[in-house]
Amino acid sequence: MPGTNLTRDEAQQRARLLDVESYEIELDLSGAQEGGTFRSVTTVTFTAAEPGAETFIDLVAPTVHEVVLNGTALDPAAVFADSRIALPGLAARNELKITADCDYTNTGEGLHRFVDPVDNQAYLYTQFEVPDARRVFPNFEQPDLKATFQFTVKAPQGWTVISNSPTPKPDADGVWTFAPTPRISTYITALIVGPYHSVHSTWEGNGRVVPLAIYCRPSLAEYLDADDIFAVTRQGFDWFQEKFDYAYPFEKYDQLFVPEFNAGAMENAGAVTIRDQYVFRSKVTDAAYEARAETILHELAHMWFGDLVTMEWWNDLWLNESFATYTSIACQAYAPGSKWPNSWTSFANQMKTWAYRQDQLPSTHPIMAEIRDLDDVLVNFDGITYAKGASVLKQLVAYVGMDEFFRGVQTYFKRHAFGNTRLADLLGALEETSGRDLKAWSKAWLQTAGINILRPEIETDADGVITSFAIKQEAPALPAGATGEPVLRPHRIAIGLYELEGGKLTRTERIELDVDGELTKVDQLIGRRRPAVVLLNDDDLSYAKVRLDAQSLATVTRHLGDFDSTLPRALSWASAWDMTRDGELATRDYLQLVLSGIPKESDIGVVQSLHRQVKLALDLYAAPDWRETGLARWSETTLEQLRAAEPSSDHQLAWARAFAATARTDEQLSLLRALLDGTSSLDGLVVDTELRWAFLQRLAATGQVGEAEIAAELERDRTAAGERHAAMARAAFPTAEAKAEAWRQVVEKSELANAVQEAVIGGFVQTDQRELLAPYTEKYFAAVKDVFESRSHEIGQQIIVGLYPTLQVSQATLDATDAWLAEAQPNAKLRRMVTESRAGVERALRAQAADAAADD
Repeated sequence: MPGTNLTRDEAQQRARLLDVESYEIELDLSGAQEGGTFRSVTTVTFTAAEPGAETFIDLVAPTVHEVVLNGTALDPAAVFADSRIALPGLAARNELKITADCDYTNTGEGLHRFVDPVDNQAYLYTQFEVPDARRVFPNFEQPDLKATFQFTVKAPQGWTVISNSPTPKPDADGVWTFAPTPRISTYITALIVGPYHSVHSTWEGNGRVVPLAIYCRPSLAEYLDADDIFAVTRQGFDWFQEKFDYAYPFEKYDQLFVPEFNAGAMENAGAVTIRDQYVFRSKVTDAAYEARAETILHELAHMWFGDLVTMEWWNDLWLNESFATYTSIACQAYAPGSKWPNSWTSFANQMKTWAYRQDQLPSTHPIMAEIRDLDDVLVNFDGITYAKGASVLKQLVAYVGMDEFFRGVQTYFKRHAFGNTRLADLLGALEETSGRDLKAWSKAWLQTAGINILRPEIETDADGVITSFAIKQEAPALPAGATGEPVLRPHRIAIGLYELEGGKLTRTERIELDVDGELTKVDQLIGRRRPAVVLLNDDDLSYAKVRLDAQSLATVTRHLGDFDSTLPRALSWASAWDMTRDGELATRDYLQLVLSGIPKESDIGVVQSLHRQVKLALDLYAAPDWRETGLARWSETTLEQLRAAEPSSDHQLAWARAFAATARTDEQLSLLRALLDGTSSLDGLVVDTELRWAFLQRLAATGQVGEAEIAAELERDRTAAGERHAAMARAAFPTAEAKAEAWRQVVEKSELANAVQEAVIGGFVQTDQRELLAPYTEKYFAAVKDVFESRSHEIGQQIIVGLYPTLQVSQATLDATDAWLAEAQPNAKLRRMVTESRAGVERALRAQAADAAADD
């Protein structure tokens, strides 16, 4: 039986047979406040190329009441099984009506239902990517069977209903009848229903006015900075319409901040849903505003990349995600008046490190991945599809030129508007406008897996004059278990030459060139005095791991914080972090590098990345017998920097959070408690709601507070966020009883909503509690297959990845994993999740050995 899966072959067969015209969907959500199920009545019109043939339509529902095909009633018991309704004896033109009861969910899939503890009101939203529109209405769930969608929704009085089409006025019975959408794919249809708060505005340009709106729950309205969100949105409208030369393709643009959202946001056509953690309840650093702006721009870019023009099948998912990522960062970097002109710095230090990590896992894959079925794509929203793909597009822009690139994009949109495409369609348009043959480039970059390493080979004479300069390219073997062969690729890079002047590392020259093959000579540098630092891939044009030569490394080690611009610092930091993960730089040496350089780092996003990376390195990559020494040094440094930071600054807040994450001595923990109860203070540091929870959770994890303190804090913050924080704190208690209860809630009971489950898992896994967690390795392998088979994708993935014994860095963990893989014979989706986690333990073992060798 197919279960809830769908293969590419099945999708292709169905696409050859069908042309879908329209859906008319009637939903009765009048009982949403109470929950349970809702009535879904759908009428689909479609044609069939082969009269008499049969096919199926997709539906996930507890009950199907009626199936009527071309006036003939079919027995639901006979035609409905798993997630499919069989449709025999098709006519040339067909009308299908299906009546079903569908479930509200608390998993963030389908129609999610959430009750706000502040007002006890229910709030609904849909999340359909990849295959979950079928949880709300029957449909042909694949991206290339586009159609128009007309929703009619009955909702409780006083509620608002938002969809892809402009919001109508409800009738006296609370029925909202929307106009049909343009032809779009099922997965970008949307409904958001509830007593939401809203703010309205417009974007005006090119003689057109587009209505804009922002929605959130009333309990968050006081924190909604709508003016800032509208400003970023208008920036995106201005820049994208200029670069894309295609008018915004929908009638309005709503952004809805919704609760318990699994991802960052979702590009529903004209009705984007965004996780409501982006409505900041407490003070955050500018890095958080930058990340939110990138998310807003990413989803807006999807209105063209993905919604207007959609991939034919999920192997071209990168056509959506890589382009939306690249253009959102480019908009931040280049749009006039942008607040974040250094967005490529954040990209280099955060998103590219995600891509590098993903590309070194056994599951590495080409950007244009081979997607055999829905199970494949569900685990493919990863660092390769987003960040590597965007990096490669940045490389392509450097290769063909930005103007030529966007002229190709303009041709692509005009040629394929409201249609579906493959890779060849985009490459063809880019070849036309750039005049370059991109077939070889595409094969090397988009259709192969793995990462290259670029190293400078420099020789000088006794006077320090360069006598030979070349760039060596390496293609390391792919990880064990990965498919494909390592490939040397063409790279367009810049070489930055830096000198130490007045205590600052300043770029004195930049050389841009093509690197191809194993060795590329750079003769223009021969005869020149060797600079203090030679930085390959300066400006981060290409996607490659970069290494410094010995002299440059020595200079950077002493002066990393002295680069006079943010991007070369970020590239150097990223290179050092990558070397640490690869076991080329000992964790203790990485810590020393950070301790010497981070006080000079001005970019708050880089500072916060370094906080996370140092903590991860100490927890997983440090030799066990030295780990506590390193953690002690780091916790002392976080407190020193907290006290030294400028009052009320972003750096002060970031260091406060870093200190809360690592405080360990009695004195440090006493300070946390004093800051929490107000008996101590630091000038400029406001211990607001979110910071209070950060302090309390660390105190809970170290056994300094109990249930009474958590209950008191929850009483102060009786919100959904407060409930999640409290759940995390309780799961963090360093007792066997707390761990057993957390395990029971997550693994055995399966009743928690997605966001609460995520919080409990986060509290359960504490790096200071390895011994307490050790017995759960065996429990994990005993439960994981049942979890996979009995839970939805999002809920199962949280458990399978989140509870894997990552902290038990030992050969025994690897052996236990291998034994389970051999015995359980999991399918490809489950195998990928577990083997990716296993690879993390294997890497940590190598890094720990390298750190121990440094001590020797």
